[in-house]
Amino acid sequence: MAKRRLRIAQLANIAERVPPQKYGGTERVVYALTEELVKRGHEVTLFASGDSITSAKLISIYPKALRYSRVLDNVYGANILSLLNIGYAYQRQDQFNIIHDHNGYLSLPTANFSKTPVVMTIHGYFGVNEKRIFENLKNPYLVPVSKAQAASAPNLKFMGNVYHGLEMKHFPFSKKPGKYLLFTGRISMEKGVHFAIEVAQYLDIPLIIAAKLDSAVDAPHDVSYFKQFVEPKLSDQIKWVGEVNETERNKLMSEAMCSLHPVTWPEPFGLTLIESMACGTPVVAFNLGSIPEVIENGKSGYIVEDVSSMIEAVANILKIDREYCRKYVLNKFNVKNMVDGYEQIYNKILSQ
Repeated sequence: MAKRRLRIAQLANIAERVPPQKYGGTERVVYALTEELVKRGHEVTLFASGDSITSAKLISIYPKALRYSRVLDNVYGANILSLLNIGYAYQRQDQFNIIHDHNGYLSLPTANFSKTPVVMTIHGYFGVNEKRIFENLKNPYLVPVSKAQAASAPNLKFMGNVYHGLEMKHFPFSKKPGKYLLFTGRISMEKGVHFAIEVAQYLDIPLIIAAKLDSAVDAPHDVSYFKQFVEPKLSDQIKWVGEVNETERNKLMSEAMCSLHPVTWPEPFGLTLIESMACGTPVVAFNLGSIPEVIENGKSGYIVEDVSSMIEAVANILKIDREYCRKYVLNKFNVKNMVDGYEQIYNKILSQ
């Protein structure tokens, strides 16, 4: 039986481009999802910033990602342009069979009145306030990105579980491990950069920090953390190279000894984990949130409880087979598996 061709709206946040110029895990997922849906014959409309790159029909209310245009403060929150982007998509709800929203609670007041079914992937953490609003607004079909994320909000009803997946051909593989440790992502207290520094200093191994630091306007606490806990430790051994683009990041990942992921909060899904393993580079991470679902302990990296065990794991990292890391991710976290999951959810909703 032929698959049904759907008219699908993908609704991204316009703070970053799709795909992102540099930092932006959610936008990388939205890009991979959108491109694969188009390849499968669906009629896809992407609501995103005007500088986005897509095979879908692109609709935008602003020509450039807000983070780089700096036309207003609070680019990641409930600013007027982000809300206008959301409203613009829902105004056109009759044009679609499904609206797939990636804006989280920002969209909820609008999504709750949509006559077109709304699938909402939750890319962040369910805090107390987030749980409260999701429990009281019933329209969106919520899709968690890990079992751990779903378990953190037991009172919510979820439509299955869909792990993130990426097009793996973009990630260079290196069979030979490098001579440095790597931290990628964003500089903030909860990301645990200071723990990565502690591990590198104890083992006397170089550490490269390829990470975004938000401005004092967008994230004053992150800037304060950087100045107190990271900047004083920078040296010839501990290097911060700033935010890098995809090509630079992938090269750093493929040539690293291992990636460190000392995140101190129950992250629902760490995209940098699968990106690193796709390059053949194992990951050492604290045992929180979705980590046990993403890393195969002792095979694609190590899951640890504290800094001491992270130090021990890094000392044994050469025991990990880098070819296995890549094969593991290729099989479990590829874009085909992700889009298969979402297609099943779309069709299940529409058949009700």
